[in-house]
Amino acid sequence: MQTPESFFSRFRIMMKVLHEVTAIYPDRKTVSVRNLKTGEEFEEGYDKLILSLGAKPTQPKLSGMEADKLFTLRTVEDTFKIKAYINNNHPKSAVIAGGGFIGLELAENLRELGMDVTIVQSQKQLMMPFDSDMAAFIHAEVRKHGIHLALGHKVEGFIEKDGGVNVLLSDGTSLHGDIAVLAIGVTPDTHLAKEAGLELGVRGSIVVNDRMETSVPDIYAAGDAVQVKHFVTDEDTLISLAGPANKQGRIIADNICGGDSRYMGSQGSSVIKVFDLTAASTGINETHAKNAGLNADTVILSPMSHAGYYPGGKVMTMKVVFEKETYRLLGAQIVGYEGVDKRIDVLATAIRAKMTAVELKDLDLAYAPPYSSAKDPVNMAGFMIDNIANGTLKQWHLADLESLPMDGSVTLLDTRTVGEYRLGHIDGFLNIPVDELRERLNELDRSKPIYVICQSGLRSYIASRILEGNGFAAYNFSGGFRFYDTVINDRALVESSFTCGMDK
Repeated sequence: MQTPESFFSRFRIMMKVLHEVTAIYPDRKTVSVRNLKTGEEFEEGYDKLILSLGAKPTQPKLSGMEADKLFTLRTVEDTFKIKAYINNNHPKSAVIAGGGFIGLELAENLRELGMDVTIVQSQKQLMMPFDSDMAAFIHAEVRKHGIHLALGHKVEGFIEKDGGVNVLLSDGTSLHGDIAVLAIGVTPDTHLAKEAGLELGVRGSIVVNDRMETSVPDIYAAGDAVQVKHFVTDEDTLISLAGPANKQGRIIADNICGGDSRYMGSQGSSVIKVFDLTAASTGINETHAKNAGLNADTVILSPMSHAGYYPGGKVMTMKVVFEKETYRLLGAQIVGYEGVDKRIDVLATAIRAKMTAVELKDLDLAYAPPYSSAKDPVNMAGFMIDNIANGTLKQWHLADLESLPMDGSVTLLDTRTVGEYRLGHIDGFLNIPVDELRERLNELDRSKPIYVICQSGLRSYIASRILEGNGFAAYNFSGGFRFYDTVINDRALVESSFTCGMDK
């Protein structure tokens, strides 16, 4: 985005590209530098030193890493190398090891070039910032565009074969591609810091304080190489995102110039385009919350991106995670087609402001029919959580389905229309449309608790209120059948060999 000439012309900053720092000497405040063009080596002195070392692609010790048709992807130069190979050799297929941001974005670009693409991921889902139920929507989108998923399969090595490369999997099978790309994550590139005696932390990252100062005086560090505090959990962590890195750079500049700026931690706010879909998250997900020992609960809703009567609205799925009893906001995930980014930014701001989940209902957000609804999706999440807080909503979750008794001791009620029910339903659920419920209450046993579902959670909430008002004990599944159907189908596909691209 800049050149050495533009930096000097505007800022009088001398940029020495194609120069490698090979050592840091804190005792005499110099760095050793090698000119990669000429081989010349020299020392450069400093008053203050900033380490922006970044991260390197994680490269596990696997067999066949020297294969010519195996690439890694981290830098712009890596992209040029892959693109040049594609332009010159016209490969028809690719296997990508890694289902995070880089792997997913690469898969989309290769698929848009017409290549047959398979993603291999050791976990049983893509995009680990998302809970598995929300990742199911991402899986559906990439499958819709012809990408094969080999989830829950660990890569063991590579073998060049038949003009391409075989990716060896831990179950003894293999996947063949004309090329393979390793994009399984990044590792802090901190060997210089280690050799200079700086304190290191999580996965070899550089330990810094809130002023971004390292353990050695007059040396600062920022970006993918540093350990930070997670804003929600206060855990030491690594968060490799551009937003935090840029803020840290500004804080270092302020402090070098005599200010007192502080970095208050990262919360991992991120967004990704997946073909036509947008997926975004902030804070921690439900899985992380429970692993951290937090007593977490969630609401799931499927609001429209804007007013339903205005043409073009599209459904999004939101999952908001909060702490029981305190209702502290812990995180959120949204998957949809329009308006996802602005809702995740509102929720990220609410977390940073330490608002409770209930207070989301009070946010005064901009409304016009082309852009939102009078009750914005963020407000709707707040209303749902407020209903839980004041006892007017009792939830059951998808995870509870397997434990629901099927012996007739509870009533399972689907309140969608007869037509919707016929198109697909959960076994064991009785169908009474919500609009007929008041007249058909006599068909239900008042002595049994009732677990209610509808398409998206709205009608079932209305039904649960009708039931509660008439002496029944009712529990609402806020996710709805749409959510259930996506998640259950995804689980079946993950377990099947076809989705691994092995039977294709």
